[in-house]
Amino acid sequence: MAGRGSKSAQRTRASSERARLYAARTSWHERQISRRVRDNTAAVIIGALIVIGAIVSQSVHAVVTAPAPEPSGSSTPLENPFSDLFSPAPSAQ
Repeated sequence: MAGRGSKSAQRTRASSERARLYAARTSWHERQISRRVRDNTAAVIIGALIVIGAIVSQSVHAVVTAPAPEPSGSSTPLENPFSDLFSPAPSAQ
């Protein structure tokens, strides 16, 4: 059976295949890094916009909403609605 070629040709082919695979892996890795940086930047910007929007929304709501009226003092004491429930029971004599 005849071989496929000389040993040096096989080594050259294997070496070029390894170099091609290495270049493909490094290129893929660099694309992954740039994609992660892009995604993280977008996430930070969107998150900051959401937080700023919430703060602005709360500020506008506080300005637009009328303040609650202040309670006025009462000169007459209020009657306790539970006074009959907690009064001592009449004793049997």
